[in-house]
Amino acid sequence: MAEIALTERQKEIVDFVRDYRARKGISPTQREICERFGFSSFGTLQKHIRLLLDKGALVRDWNKRRSLLIPAERAVARAVELPLLGRIAAGSPIESLPGDETVSVPESLIRRGDHFVLRVRGDSMIEDGIHDGDLVVVQRRESAVNGEMVAALVSGETTLKRFFREPAGIIRLQPANERLQPLLVDESSVRIQGVVVGLMRRY
Repeated sequence: MAEIALTERQKEIVDFVRDYRARKGISPTQREICERFGFSSFGTLQKHIRLLLDKGALVRDWNKRRSLLIPAERAVARAVELPLLGRIAAGSPIESLPGDETVSVPESLIRRGDHFVLRVRGDSMIEDGIHDGDLVVVQRRESAVNGEMVAALVSGETTLKRFFREPAGIIRLQPANERLQPLLVDESSVRIQGVVVGLMRRY
């Protein structure tokens, strides 16, 4: 990166994208970048992104919603086949059913351990850039930390929300849609199936 001439703000944007991906395993949305730097419009950010793409300081991956990558992170076009286990509600819970279908997933979205894919239904996570019909890559885990996006089993059905522990053994499953209220459930009623580590969209 040293040979690429960047302004101070351009370097800050590149560093933000790199740090965000290191922490969350996915790239930030344009809204998140705007909020981080106080841009009043997407147009301002688009100008920066266009220049960074032209300079080769950032590249776009095929996942268009969260597509900005650091060039060194772009995986050589390798993929793994993961099971598509059904649908997951981004609104109210919906049953997630095992099946025989598989999905080709870029290795760049895979972490350690076992993974699977779920198809999103609903719009409660839309402010996190997750839309109806998207595919989420889930790292199979039985626990989560506050703020992680989880596939959680509630009353026998699976839902997609952000996970937060509240006092008195209450779990808050928080949507990313200001029109919707969080689910507040007793810890004994929630079983974490995994943590979302990637997002795929087909056009």
